[in-house]
Amino acid sequence: MNKITSSLHSTIKSLSNTHGDIELIVAYSGGIDSQVLLHALAHLKQKKIINNKITVCHVNHGLSDNAQRWQEFAHQECDKLSLRLVIKSVNVQPKAQLSLEALAREARYAALKSLSNEKSLVLTGHHSDDQSETFLLALKRGAGLKGLSAMSEQIPLGKHILVRPLLTTSRLAIEAYAKAHQLSWVEDESNEDTCFDRNFIRQQIMPLLRARWPSINNTINRSASHCLASQELLDELAEQDLSACKASELSLHIQTLTNLSSARFNNLIRYFMAINHCLMPSTEQLKQVRQQLTADGDKNPEIKVANHFLRRFKNTLYLTPQYSDLSAWQRPIDLSKEVTEIVLPDNLGALYFKHIAADYNELSGICLPKLGQQVVVRFSHSNPKCLPDFRQHSRSLKKVLQELHIPPWQRKRIAFLYYDNELVAAIGHFICQSFIARPNEKSMQVICHQ
Repeated sequence: MNKITSSLHSTIKSLSNTHGDIELIVAYSGGIDSQVLLHALAHLKQKKIINNKITVCHVNHGLSDNAQRWQEFAHQECDKLSLRLVIKSVNVQPKAQLSLEALAREARYAALKSLSNEKSLVLTGHHSDDQSETFLLALKRGAGLKGLSAMSEQIPLGKHILVRPLLTTSRLAIEAYAKAHQLSWVEDESNEDTCFDRNFIRQQIMPLLRARWPSINNTINRSASHCLASQELLDELAEQDLSACKASELSLHIQTLTNLSSARFNNLIRYFMAINHCLMPSTEQLKQVRQQLTADGDKNPEIKVANHFLRRFKNTLYLTPQYSDLSAWQRPIDLSKEVTEIVLPDNLGALYFKHIAADYNELSGICLPKLGQQVVVRFSHSNPKCLPDFRQHSRSLKKVLQELHIPPWQRKRIAFLYYDNELVAAIGHFICQSFIARPNEKSMQVICHQ
């Protein structure tokens, strides 16, 4: 076996020892890197050196006029090698602040994740030149250790494991393998466009660096490895700090958090957001978060980070999504059925209005509306006075919600039940006493399902 085939076999053997003869999914574009990966893998399979089931996945992004031709090429190559091919077509839509390359990569990985319900190894053809380019792109962005770690040889991809078995192999070695085995491949014309940062680095920067320092790929890869090792240490420290600061899966105790040094504070917040699949905050945003934690006690500051918010309430820092404005939403309820379902907006789940028999006395239901009364669910209110089931005296709704220690942003996401314009219940929190059904009175129960 040559170096490429040997490296591939070693990687698969090591992972198969851990996971058994796990299915291999090859991310196949038809370019030279994935073509060499596919050919070497097919060789190992044909020689019965590996026994793993192999599935080849070609993702058609539809971004090039040649996309259909590349798809046909993938069919031809897989037919030659007697390998199963799955085509995944994706629709890449432009998004603000994200490059086309990043969006295509996101769509590609989503397609690969969806390919199998069983844990699999997803193999890509990334090599050491790709690693150097990724490092320099991170350096250009001013990335920290995490970004400068570039690409890992193995990372989780949904329920699968993404594996880059050629990451220590150079592009020259891949080209030599392709020529030695007389392989053909497709060329993506976009690779020539130096408007893309990666292509600019590949075509104009790396040749200059290699001309001056021939071993630059190896030294860059070594630096990336050092950054990865340092990042792993920081993650271990963050895990310890998180254990001390954690209030819930999505919140942190502020007093413990503010006792950390600035460096450990920033490290923990980044780690906390990373494990919750958020985009990373900038240094300036982290500075704002720390400052806002010392704001006056009657304030509830919040800092927006991409599509999430870090919000302070009392002595806790919460991580939340960016919620929609629900103030204009309302739905009339038809209670003529035994069970009525209402789907709530913004991923709040559904409400089920279920009639309770008059002789069912195990729980207190809500009395049914009078004939002709309009029944409505909405999120807005005019701060009426109300007498919840747990109080002895009436108080304004805002004060009642404060008594319940509900964070301000969650108060805007409470569904309120009205008969005509009179508040009946804050669903999931309380029923107004005048609407609690008496014993042996027909009533209803409202059930929340997330």
